[in-house]
Amino acid sequence: MTVPIGSTGDVLRLADGLAVGRLGYGAMQLPGPGVWGPPRDHAAALAVLRRAVEFGVTHIDTSDFYGPHVANDLIKEALHPYPDGLVIATKVGVVRDEWHGFEAAAEPERLREQVEENLTRLGRARLDLVYLRVGGDGLLFPGEAPFAESFGALAELRERGLIRALGLSGVTTGQLAEARAIAPVAAVQNRFHLFDRSGAEVLAACEEAGIAFTSYFPLAAGMLRPGLDLSQAPPGMAPSAGQFAALDEVAGRYGATRAQVALAWLLGSSPVTLAIPGTSSLAHLEENMAAARLRLSPEDIALLDGLA
Repeated sequence: MTVPIGSTGDVLRLADGLAVGRLGYGAMQLPGPGVWGPPRDHAAALAVLRRAVEFGVTHIDTSDFYGPHVANDLIKEALHPYPDGLVIATKVGVVRDEWHGFEAAAEPERLREQVEENLTRLGRARLDLVYLRVGGDGLLFPGEAPFAESFGALAELRERGLIRALGLSGVTTGQLAEARAIAPVAAVQNRFHLFDRSGAEVLAACEEAGIAFTSYFPLAAGMLRPGLDLSQAPPGMAPSAGQFAALDEVAGRYGATRAQVALAWLLGSSPVTLAIPGTSSLAHLEENMAAARLRLSPEDIALLDGLA
């Protein structure tokens, strides 16, 4: 017996009437190398966005610091006027510096500026879902401004009607609880994938509260793609040969790819998980979307559960 896992047709309801398909699309890979500057192929980037919507994607994840501005400009060019039901989530609390690095910028006034920039670039009067990116999961950086002050500033913008729903990215369970005491939290976006369960505690808290949990880097930051130079991966993040062998064993039983199995496992790990695999390739987009049809047996799910 097999169990169905994941589908763009599976809908998760967020706050304020928002609902998204559980298999979405992340726009981080649309800009040039290092998430900086224009894409290598402008027409191809537009084609990927349009094809994603044709596949039934109703959830696109972006940020104005992707590029900067590049991802949002591409989304507007490709999809505006936006189809009914398309939810565009964005992140604030970060800007890019002159060395192309990521810099915390979560002071209230700077958050207001970033919200306005997102509204302008995306061509919207109100943003669907805005995550406060604070880096609490340790991947990028700690936030500079007091957390409650930053989230409170976004809550005020929500009260003014500029934001429909609020989210958090890179947070701890303590920060999630602190934020919920200020305003409703519709979604959390933390690091969590087949080989990294560091977000498991936050995921459990989201599941208990009925909050959507979006995994960033659902494909292990691209490490599941064949031919990637794993020596460039951050220390401790590259999967081992044994992990790859087990994943390949499962994938072989279904005629699937590593990426498809990883996405199917992620969507099956909890009823509140969302996946936003990103790519600038039409072929990879089609591969990712096909994961919606993948069914994994309980035995294979158990095997994959043990890979972290």
